[in-house]
Amino acid sequence: MAEVTKEQVVEILEHIATMLELKGENIFKIRAYHNAARGIETFSGSLSQVVGEGKVGEIDGVGKGIADRITEIVLTGNSSYYNILKTEFPPGIFAMFDIVGMGPKKIKAVWEQLNITSVPELEAGCRDGRVAGLKGFGEKTAANILKAIDDAKKHAGRFRFGDVASDAGAMLEDLRSLPEVIRVEACGSFRRKRETCGDLDFLVSTKSPESVSEFFVKHEMVENVMAHGATKSSVRLKSGIQADLRVVTDDQFSFALNYFTGSKEHNIVMRQRALARGWTLNEYRLGLDEKPRVTPEPVPEIREEKDLYRALDLDYIEPELRENFGEFKAAEEHTLPRLIELENLRGCFHNHTTASDGRSSLREMAEAAQEIGMQYLGIADHSKASFQAHGLDEKRLLAQLEEIRALNAEYKGEFRIFAGSEVDIHKDGTLDFSDEIMSQLDYVVASVHASFQLPEAEMTDRIIRAMENKYVTMLGHLTGRLLLQRDGYSVDVGAIIDAAAATGTIIELNANPRRLDMDWRHWAAAKAKGVKCAINPDAHHTAQLGFVSFGIGVARKGWLTREDVVNCLPLGKIEQVLSAKRER
Repeated sequence: MAEVTKEQVVEILEHIATMLELKGENIFKIRAYHNAARGIETFSGSLSQVVGEGKVGEIDGVGKGIADRITEIVLTGNSSYYNILKTEFPPGIFAMFDIVGMGPKKIKAVWEQLNITSVPELEAGCRDGRVAGLKGFGEKTAANILKAIDDAKKHAGRFRFGDVASDAGAMLEDLRSLPEVIRVEACGSFRRKRETCGDLDFLVSTKSPESVSEFFVKHEMVENVMAHGATKSSVRLKSGIQADLRVVTDDQFSFALNYFTGSKEHNIVMRQRALARGWTLNEYRLGLDEKPRVTPEPVPEIREEKDLYRALDLDYIEPELRENFGEFKAAEEHTLPRLIELENLRGCFHNHTTASDGRSSLREMAEAAQEIGMQYLGIADHSKASFQAHGLDEKRLLAQLEEIRALNAEYKGEFRIFAGSEVDIHKDGTLDFSDEIMSQLDYVVASVHASFQLPEAEMTDRIIRAMENKYVTMLGHLTGRLLLQRDGYSVDVGAIIDAAAATGTIIELNANPRRLDMDWRHWAAAKAKGVKCAINPDAHHTAQLGFVSFGIGVARKGWLTREDVVNCLPLGKIEQVLSAKRER
């Protein structure tokens, strides 16, 4: 059985508390489960270890009775008490807690009096007047519930980083323009460059919190105001994402910035390091612990976030790395990498033109690349098997190759177009073009575009067979995922990384915000085995060349440096990398 995570334990405890509320149990019993959930959530040690030592009850917020339940969950992956409680409730009833305005009392009322046990039934009851007729509800309450249900439908789930980057940038720019604002940053998963965001978090330091908050809730991007106060405000932007503003004094800013950036796991370790020095750390200050376990050291002055890390004997940890993914050990040992920057890129590969399914011509793509300072651009239109993308057959591909040569003659070495192709990997691992055709190209991107449902072993073998071809320079969008739309196909990523190391195949980091594939969690393993990365925008239009900035964020989360990414190399050196595999 896989090890039970803290998140799973917390979820079960919270569900128990919810069911106890519905049953009308003693408030202290309900609170005990909430407190235990918070205690487990903030516990920085190993749950399996404290269970083995019989010390679960020593975790803050966990009493003896609940300690026994936690032990059962950790040992078995389940809870008999939780399962018994669940049998007393219709399964759909818990989704109603996600509807704004529906607390335990209201849910209990509609369940017991109207036999409403799900959100669709609640919606129907609001529309036909039954909910409005209940004591303590009324037409206004029913209308508010309907609106909350509609909002939940509209805003369910998360948002791709690339879809909210524009909103975040615009809000930051406008907040910075206010004369009363001292410092402002975006925090949360957005600052950490997670591939998706649940909301946007903005932090401002100012001496005029009321005026800044008023500006925020009245911003032109705001659709509706959910909460408004001098120091905390929440709004729904017209794009659909929730945006939260926290206003602090400038003395508090560095602490708040670190805390609200997260991740939660990173913050727990930061607090533990502070406690080990006799200090207490929260979102507002670093100070002396009231009951220090050690003789406290003098509390240093903190003006910048970097000062906080220095005070905890750490090198500064970039926001993208704050996932408790090994960053603390590296920061202690002074081995944190100097992460790649956008300006390190010299060009990119895997770009499409009107020859296949792109919307810009070859010349337009080349000129756009030059305008943003690139030294080279790789063109990789689809191969013939991708008929839905108007893929090129051999004749059209060779004609495009001649067109590229003619343009390169015009550029006289000041800029270069590399001739490539995004070649489909067939179901059996063979490629859509022969070696004879591929040998005439500067590089090949091999990608899977069909037969996604193969078993993991078969899909893995399929891809590895393609990678073993000496003309396959790089592997495109490894898992085929589309964020918030389609999961990747089943593939053994570790085996693919091993094959890339063995064959000298570059793995693409597809920077299209709908993909961001290969996932950042795998790049450390690839880097350790010497596998190189190519950050490619998969651009189908000149404007999409800018997608490389999203790829940079993922590369940074994957601990990559400019030395790990081949398209940081300039003309005169990149050619050697593109031809290295076929010359082995």
